[in-house]
Amino acid sequence: MQDRFKSLLPKSKTKIELDEHYDKIQLEKGDFPAMVIAALITFLPILAVSMFVIYGLIWLFFS
Repeated sequence: MQDRFKSLLPKSKTKIELDEHYDKIQLEKGDFPAMVIAALITFLPILAVSMFVIYGLIWLFFS
């Protein structure tokens, strides 16, 4: 049973094969701004919460 599922998984590739694959990828016109916006949506809330926690701890210790 496990062998059947293992055969469905993608085969591991060498670094050279991965480099060739990623070199062939063509980005479309609006891909870079979309990636930047997605990164901001992902990481800004994490940064904001961590900043509030740090400022809250500083406020608790020094007030």
